[in-house]
Amino acid sequence: MPRPHPLLSFEVDTSGQDTSLKHEDFDSEVQRTWYHYLPLCLLLVLMLAPHPSLLIILTNHYLFTLDKTVAFIIHFLILYTLEFFAFASLMVCVVRDPGPVYFNASDQDSTQQREDMGLTEALMTMGNADDECSPDKFCRKCWVPKPERAHHCSICGRCVLKMDHHCPWLGAKCIGYRTYPAFVHFLTCITAFSAYIATISISAFWWSFNNPLRVPDQATPVHELLLAAAGVIFTLVVGSFWVYHIYLITTNQTTVEALSPFLLLRYIPALPASMKLSDPPMEEELSYNQRRVVREAHRFVRMYDVGWRRNWAQVFGWSKPRGWIILLIIGGSGNGDGRSFPRNPRSQEMLSQLAARLEKEA
Repeated sequence: MPRPHPLLSFEVDTSGQDTSLKHEDFDSEVQRTWYHYLPLCLLLVLMLAPHPSLLIILTNHYLFTLDKTVAFIIHFLILYTLEFFAFASLMVCVVRDPGPVYFNASDQDSTQQREDMGLTEALMTMGNADDECSPDKFCRKCWVPKPERAHHCSICGRCVLKMDHHCPWLGAKCIGYRTYPAFVHFLTCITAFSAYIATISISAFWWSFNNPLRVPDQATPVHELLLAAAGVIFTLVVGSFWVYHIYLITTNQTTVEALSPFLLLRYIPALPASMKLSDPPMEEELSYNQRRVVREAHRFVRMYDVGWRRNWAQVFGWSKPRGWIILLIIGGSGNGDGRSFPRNPRSQEMLSQLAARLEKEA
């Protein structure tokens, strides 16, 4: 009779090889196929599409009609400098990893301690494990440590340091700690590029409208009108998104944190056992009034807001000489290691008040 296979097996490697935990053992990132890059291709088309009309306007209107060579050169340099910066930051967002969550030395020590546990204790620990965004916690989906502000992206199948959001337009990748400065830089360049195109196109079309007999080419006003409309539309669409991220940087929030008020529950002090809530409490366990209290508190409790100057320095700051050059070209990179962040000095006090209000509404 064949020997039955055990439900659990513990094998010890006696070959002397290094069996330390590696990032690739735990990172179950989804493999991208060609259709994941279709939005990125469309984005590249939209970025390149206005250039034929733009060159026609610059050449026919400013160079041939108005004979303003200096204005032509200035407009040309400004527009294509902004376009170059936009492509540079776009390349960073697509190529650079947004923020890998991996095992470092301290994580391996923590894992070794878990391996030394007894079977019963280990199973009890796994049962109490949660998918929390705080130090020394593990993600139950990809089994890596989740530092502060790290989140698991269900689309990418991995955890990302200081995850902001998942962006299908950038090669179906997440925007995280290592790519967020470049992403904001890209939005800035595209907004400025669109606004500049709209300005010169509207100006050229207005001149052509008032001086129809001096227009040498009848097709030029059509290019001016279409490019003016496209510039206004992209300025409003991308510009509104850019303004929103300026607000997030100023208040030191990510998109996930700004749109998820119940993330505050992960940080509040322990609630009385009489409330019969998990530690930390879950959203579905709260009553309607308690959820309303959390939503109201979310407008004021900003965990990582340390003042707008330090908030901006945390995202775009540089510590190397001539760091402003990288900041200008590709958006730079954030300070710190992406695993821990200074907190608002008043956050603990506000969280205690939130816990008291939740207890009162119980």
